[in-house]
Amino acid sequence: MSALRGRFIAFEGGEGAGKSTQARLLAEALRARGYTVVTTREPGGTPGAEAIRDLLLQPPGQNGWPAQAEALLFAAARSDHVAHLIRPALGRGEWVICDRFVDSSRAYQGAAGELGDQAITALHAFGSDGLRPDRVILLEGDEVILADRLAKRGQTADAIEGRSAAYHRAVVAFFRELADADPQGFASIDGVGTPAAVHERILIALEDLVA
Repeated sequence: MSALRGRFIAFEGGEGAGKSTQARLLAEALRARGYTVVTTREPGGTPGAEAIRDLLLQPPGQNGWPAQAEALLFAAARSDHVAHLIRPALGRGEWVICDRFVDSSRAYQGAAGELGDQAITALHAFGSDGLRPDRVILLEGDEVILADRLAKRGQTADAIEGRSAAYHRAVVAFFRELADADPQGFASIDGVGTPAAVHERILIALEDLVA
């Protein structure tokens, strides 16, 4: 199928919420309906953004990046991603399904990282012309279950996953604030249950966008 402009769906949520699994299931469902679908992730999605991803998730040295530098790196990766993958795909009438987008920066660097939402949105306006998804799927789950999933990653956790429980609670709380403030742009989905059950909830939340 083709359209004047494709649809842009972003998956958001805390660590261990099931975003990657649900993004894959949604892409499969849309392709089965005849849509051309691009799946991608942040940080990453293009060669340049993937190179920055490596710097962000496995930072050089022992101290990691200062908060401001981290936010700038995320914004740079996103700018490349939007310019070279997301906007071209939307222009071709394709669906783009992205595992995280700018609202992750707002929650992680802006809220939990204490840089403030205004700074992050200003970076996004400059770097990516303020592009917003047509719908943000916010996967929410039981805090104990999500914490257990994160703990099981143990030594495989990256530089952001390995941050404190308080940091991750602040991330989840800010996602909830964003969803409450924009009920048209966000679909809050109960992420508890089987992947198939959660997938069905997502399809219902997107009925108005799927012709």
